[in-house]
Amino acid sequence: MGLAGLSLVAACGGAGSETTAAAVEEGAVQAVALWGAEGGFVTPTTNTLRPPRVVVYSDGQVIVDAGKTFKLTEAQVGETVASMEKFLEGQPATATPKPGAPMVTDIPDTVLGVRAKDGKMREVRVPALDQVALFYPKELVEAKKLMDGLATRGTSEGTDYVATRVRMVAENAPGAEGKVLAWPAGVPEPSGAVDPVWKKDLDGDAASAIVKAIPAGFENRQSLFKTGSGATFVVSWRYLLPDE
Repeated sequence: MGLAGLSLVAACGGAGSETTAAAVEEGAVQAVALWGAEGGFVTPTTNTLRPPRVVVYSDGQVIVDAGKTFKLTEAQVGETVASMEKFLEGQPATATPKPGAPMVTDIPDTVLGVRAKDGKMREVRVPALDQVALFYPKELVEAKKLMDGLATRGTSEGTDYVATRVRMVAENAPGAEGKVLAWPAGVPEPSGAVDPVWKKDLDGDAASAIVKAIPAGFENRQSLFKTGSGATFVVSWRYLLPDE
């Protein structure tokens, strides 16, 4: 069975996620390798919106930061998956640096994943990989380097990634300075208390409306809006990935 015929699993599940979802039709596109980040000292909006840094799909599409995309050949996809399998083989779900590593706090964990031959997504979390790389197995460093190369390629030669579905996040912004706009027509508003953020996945006309209302570049998709009840929010969004 080829890569495209494997069972579908969540691209960004829990550490060492090995549970598969229901089988999908032969030829369905699914994530086969990924690099992401979790945790760290970030805002609630960043934590809620943060996509994987890189996702490689079985049809060759590579999506970087849910903002840029380019294509790999079938051979390149196979090589990437084979390399990631080799690098992550035998690694624990959460890696631990060798004794003597300096203490590093508030840094997101690196998440490295690959879909193995059994169809399961194998993920390894590596705390502070960049900061204490010398204290981790070289295979983890090489896996990150491989995925980082794809990210660099996406930034330099990729095209803008767009989708018909978006994830919108609203965070309370009482007393915020700057231009406050009326809430976009056709877009759902937060209801009740928002603690710490309100998240809504949109499609159809609602997705189109929020994209039109906040058309800035993919690294700065946010604006201030006031709801019909008078509450002010900073609203951010990103395109959803194919498997989200």
